[in-house]
Amino acid sequence: MIEFLIEKMEAHRDETALAMPSASCSYGDLLARVLSWQKRLAALPSGRVVSLEGDYGPDSIAVFLAATWTRHIIVPLSPDSRAHHGTCLEVATVEYRIRPGEASDGALEATGRTASHPLYDSLRRDGNPGLLLFSSGSTGTPKAALHDLARLLAKYRVPRQRLRTLVFLLLDHIGGVNTLFYTLSNGGAVVLSADRSPAAVCEAIETHRVELLPTSPTFLNLLLLSGEVSKRDMSSLRLITYGTEPMPASTLERACQTLPNARFLQTYGLTEVGILRSQSRDSNSLWVRIGGEDFEWKVVEGRLWIRAKSAMLGYLNAPSPFDAEGYLDTGDLVEVDGEWIRFLGRNSDIINVGGNKVHPAEVESTLLQMEGVADVVVRGQPHPLTGQIVLATVQLTTAETAEQFKLRMRQFCADRLASYKVPARIQITDKPVYSARFKRVRRSDAATIHDPTT
Repeated sequence: MIEFLIEKMEAHRDETALAMPSASCSYGDLLARVLSWQKRLAALPSGRVVSLEGDYGPDSIAVFLAATWTRHIIVPLSPDSRAHHGTCLEVATVEYRIRPGEASDGALEATGRTASHPLYDSLRRDGNPGLLLFSSGSTGTPKAALHDLARLLAKYRVPRQRLRTLVFLLLDHIGGVNTLFYTLSNGGAVVLSADRSPAAVCEAIETHRVELLPTSPTFLNLLLLSGEVSKRDMSSLRLITYGTEPMPASTLERACQTLPNARFLQTYGLTEVGILRSQSRDSNSLWVRIGGEDFEWKVVEGRLWIRAKSAMLGYLNAPSPFDAEGYLDTGDLVEVDGEWIRFLGRNSDIINVGGNKVHPAEVESTLLQMEGVADVVVRGQPHPLTGQIVLATVQLTTAETAEQFKLRMRQFCADRLASYKVPARIQITDKPVYSARFKRVRRSDAATIHDPTT
């Protein structure tokens, strides 16, 4: 199942597998941990549902690999979503919990549950390991997407670039899983920063000569605003990938100017189908080509649909979202130019102002060009006459009232945005407008603006 990965680790046993702020772990050390956990997990009947509760680290990675090797069903849960762990454990019917580094000292803790579900039964019949990821729904219980790990990991057998990679996306995110397996399967080094602040990330890049940084547009904006890039040697960066949300054109332009030696690549993936291969038309272009041998896509009425060999088996707690041909309506709105597409935003985020459609990302990109705007999130607000109006929640570095900023904004946007796209209401905030996963939050409930599950 992951024998190819074990062979890769053995071949690089004296080289760095994991670089941490105060220590490092060789491939030989990591392999020893994997073998230790493999013996412990092999004592259980295969196909058990096992939670892995923690962030990246030698033991967490070893547990993930050993559980895959012994054909169990892994449920990674990050510390940032701790408030929702109880719900996730219940929905997944977790049978054993592993919490590396906590009071349990990484011991296998039986929950007394017995996991029974048709999708679990299917995995067990095939003798394949599973991966259960929870989608970041804005309301209600998150959907539990079950993957056949054998199918999901098949693409990592093909050799790619060997890179020192900073893992930024979390271990319970499809992008985080992709980063981890891509790096290890090519004999690269997984680099951890002390935390996910711009200062800590830049320090890790300088110290460990990081070559690949996978991140989000929101974090890139924070990185540029922080000024940390100019304080550190970032010359080792060869590639910066970004995804999870639309990239404001203004942010990408500033990033390309600030880090001219790095190539920027837009990536695309979903919890339900995995990560597609992608190619940006240019570093400063928002047009991207997606696909790969295991993926097909089409656009229907402006919405992107995807069919994938690596698609999930289904949700544990919701109906299948795939149509009769196996395509998934992603809910992402796109423009098409031959084989290239440009993401406009989520269909659910579209603001309808008197019959005119407004894409929040376009408005955000414009406002981010204004002097004194640190960050902004745009959403629709109900209105009795036009159906909706555009509301912008803005973080400022200038001392202005909402009315003062609104006047300046109207003048700035006069020849840049159609009048119906210009925010009719402004909120000034000193709180983050993004989640703990560095993704803009557009929900109408301001109290949830920093909900770590989004």
